[in-house]
Amino acid sequence: MPSKAILVQRFQTTIHDEKKLNITLNKKAIEWQEKARQYADEYLQPHEVEAELNEGFLPKEVNRRNKERAIDLGFSAIDVPISHGGLELSMVEQVAIWEQLGRVTNALSWCFPEPQHWMFEACSQNQINRYVLPMMSGERKDCYAITESGPGSDVAGIEATAHKENDHYVLNGEKWYVTSANLADFFWFHARLPDEDDEALFLVDKDMEGIEMIANPLFSHTYAAHHPTFKFSNVHIPKTQRVGQPGDGMAYTHSWFRHERLMIAARSCGAAARLIEEATAFASERIVNGEPLIEKQAIQFMLADSATELWASRLITFEAAEASDRGDNLKSLHNRCSMAKLFVSEAANRIADRAVQIFGGRGYMRENVAERFYRELRVDRIWEGTSEIQRLIIARNLIKRGLNEM
Repeated sequence: MPSKAILVQRFQTTIHDEKKLNITLNKKAIEWQEKARQYADEYLQPHEVEAELNEGFLPKEVNRRNKERAIDLGFSAIDVPISHGGLELSMVEQVAIWEQLGRVTNALSWCFPEPQHWMFEACSQNQINRYVLPMMSGERKDCYAITESGPGSDVAGIEATAHKENDHYVLNGEKWYVTSANLADFFWFHARLPDEDDEALFLVDKDMEGIEMIANPLFSHTYAAHHPTFKFSNVHIPKTQRVGQPGDGMAYTHSWFRHERLMIAARSCGAAARLIEEATAFASERIVNGEPLIEKQAIQFMLADSATELWASRLITFEAAEASDRGDNLKSLHNRCSMAKLFVSEAANRIADRAVQIFGGRGYMRENVAERFYRELRVDRIWEGTSEIQRLIIARNLIKRGLNEM
């Protein structure tokens, strides 16, 4: 009987499988995907169980090594314009990278900051120098203070406010689920401007007076990055901390959402692929009543459904990335990213459930990759806009634009 390592390797997907799916990746994208896969396999995956059993944390020297290697490989510069020293990769290339990083549990791939292209369009040169470029070099880390207890992920209902007083803005509000805030040193704070009938993003240093972490709830997944609640009480910031021009606030928040939703889809594809590989290898090795478990038709059906959903997921994700690279209409692109997040996050959850079932009791152990992904993938149907929010976006787009223009 072949070893588990050989079986997993046999059932692994490779970049060259893309051609079978009519996903055409150029040589550069293939090279980036292979780089990301090697990094994930060598630097991150070996530490998954260690992180799981230590509340998501790894030794400082391991974290430092992983972060430095990621930055050396260029991962923190993939969406940064060439004019600012970045790599400015295509969205297809970025999806190819994050698909491979998504194969790793415990959010270990979040070890490096990720400045996004829109930040260089939105921010002043001073803001870029103080906040954005230091992210690329790994000196600073950001977090997004958008979600609130009432409207949740519906940004149209944001209640946090920013009032202008002379040369300052005064911020007030409560922000929930501020992911990675325990590791970050500044916020992107989304607020209403009642005096101007507008909305805006603000760059807010975490150590400003009037900012208080009022809750740090435990989540089902085991990540070093927490999701605390912060209260902003009369936080005075210079007017130069406002991002962009009047009327731009929601546009840049939408840019962030599009990027995050597409990358959730990409990471979920990677997670699903690994789950299928691991479950297939296990079922091939496990002997039940004298024959491999994989010979059971019930197991084959589960694997067939999972493989089919994975290929569909990759197609919808890479197509959305291609739409971004083509420069498609922003409303259409926003819709495509919502479709990708909705379909892929829900498919990945079903794939994780099947994997747990195939592993049986072993699949309910925290040391097992299926158990970890079973918990971790669940939140992808909630954050950055719930599945229900995505359905609303898609339905409204269909009603307004018609099926052929979505």
